[in-house]
Amino acid sequence: MDQASLTPSLTDIYRCLLKKYGPQHWWPAESRFEMMAGAVLTQSAAWTNVEKAISRLKAADLLSPEAILEADEHYLAKAIRSSGYFNVKARKLKALSAWLQASYSGQADKLPYSDVTTLRKELLGVWGVGEETADSILLYACGKPVFVIDAYTRRIFSRLGLAEKEAGYDRLQGLFTSNLAADAAVFNEYHALIVRHAKEHCRVKPVCKGCVLKAVCKFSSSG
Repeated sequence: MDQASLTPSLTDIYRCLLKKYGPQHWWPAESRFEMMAGAVLTQSAAWTNVEKAISRLKAADLLSPEAILEADEHYLAKAIRSSGYFNVKARKLKALSAWLQASYSGQADKLPYSDVTTLRKELLGVWGVGEETADSILLYACGKPVFVIDAYTRRIFSRLGLAEKEAGYDRLQGLFTSNLAADAAVFNEYHALIVRHAKEHCRVKPVCKGCVLKAVCKFSSSG
């Protein structure tokens, strides 16, 4: 399929989702570092459980790179227990904090001034940070026009017939970046709407009744 021909479809899908659900106001956070920590904690976790973990970090005065680096790893893991895989995530938070401390003096507010390509490469070099987490940090914490790809995106757009189910991360990301203007605000809202739609309708077992995209969905039309 010619990617250039997908521009109207991607735009129309965005408009349909926005009309249906309205602005999602993502990413809910009080600081740039909180968004970064949330990007790690949300790995394989429901956002409601991530919010509980973040609240516990705040209550324990652990929501800063300095505090995370100084904290006992087991104590940190206990604080984020609700997010699942808490022992591994505690190590990931420490690795991310160590990188931020070493490269940016622990100041997350310096990150937006870095070149996006360089910054993404640096993030991917941090233990425990994969493409989705790095891109979430770039988009939500740094305001960079980078489209985040997750399981919800893969599910919805393969069912719509706009991407292969087995398409790689770069391929799926290119679907959006090649056909939409590089706009961080739009990418932010689009991804948030994708997540909302996946939870409301395009679940593992889809709820096609009332789906705003049903008329253009290959999966639904196939029965």
